[in-house]
Amino acid sequence: MSACTSATALVLNAGSSSIKLAVFDEDGQPGITASASEIGGASVLKIGEERQDIALPDHREALDALLEGLAGAGVALSDIGVAGHRVVHGGARLTESRRITASLRDEIAALSPLAPLHNPHAVVAMDVLTVRAPHLPQVAVFDTAFHASNPEVARRYALPDTPETEGLCRYGFHGISYAGLVEALPGLSGAPLPRRLLACHLGNGASLCAILEGRSVATTMGYSPLDGLTMGTRAGTIDGNAVLELARRTSLERAGAILNNESGLLGLGGASDMRALGQAGTPEARFAIEHFAYWALRQAGSMIAAMGGLDAIAFTGGIGENDAAMRRSLMDGLAFTGLIAGDARGPALHAEGSPITAWIVEAAEEATIAREARRLIDA
Repeated sequence: MSACTSATALVLNAGSSSIKLAVFDEDGQPGITASASEIGGASVLKIGEERQDIALPDHREALDALLEGLAGAGVALSDIGVAGHRVVHGGARLTESRRITASLRDEIAALSPLAPLHNPHAVVAMDVLTVRAPHLPQVAVFDTAFHASNPEVARRYALPDTPETEGLCRYGFHGISYAGLVEALPGLSGAPLPRRLLACHLGNGASLCAILEGRSVATTMGYSPLDGLTMGTRAGTIDGNAVLELARRTSLERAGAILNNESGLLGLGGASDMRALGQAGTPEARFAIEHFAYWALRQAGSMIAAMGGLDAIAFTGGIGENDAAMRRSLMDGLAFTGLIAGDARGPALHAEGSPITAWIVEAAEEATIAREARRLIDA
């Protein structure tokens, strides 16, 4: 990476128990990365390749430690031209990237009930930077924004329009990943973006997106990231009455923990990692893998119907990029569309002459945030 300049971007991704930082130069090339994990527990601080066990009781102290570590590695806040934050939930109103002001910060904080494990920590990161570098422009890039183009019929649940149901609609997530995929695919394929693209973000969190003429028209996640596919620890689609019965048998808090943290691949097969399931080879592990593939294919049909057909499929995320067996299983299951799988391992996955193309697109959420933040500030 070249020396830091005023065009250098700092990307911040604050999660439930972690913070990740990445620095990008003025050409969009990645530089040093840093992370704090297991915040509030047996915390680990990483600056570049250097790893340190350290007490980090909360996200504020974790970010302070990360920024001091970056400064020690030669990247001071005074070298940064713009900071871009991943904000998981923008609600119904925040449907495009925005420069952070005091009022926008408060609006993001008010959306915390919709993303309680993410939005509050993103706000902490904004506050820390505001104190440490009050003149540094900051930008919020929303994971839900890409799906704001979904039609109302796709977004709205069949609920009455009453005060009790306000805000209960399908928002969709992984939008930053999908936005990056849309931008990157033409460069990989050497052709314009396919008109009807099925995008598959498959990892510990997993979703599908129907992208018609570059815009999201349907996605599998809904009001929260729980809905849709079988995931690492999330149950995916489940009958609302089953949720109510689970809460009746336990409690609201316990039901939430089961559905979000103890279900999915972990609940079915004993591990949340697809590689570990493959190595385990138990009947339960094999069933968990089969369940993941079945529901991905079943919901892929829904996405294809929302677009009125299919021209291409793109895989991204940890499973999507690295699990050749799962990709092949899904491609074989989509043979009814005309897709003919090839022998290549990427980036092109289709056979010569296949009317439907298939691709691996490397996830680049941090680079997408950096690019979006710089675009907004330059504008």
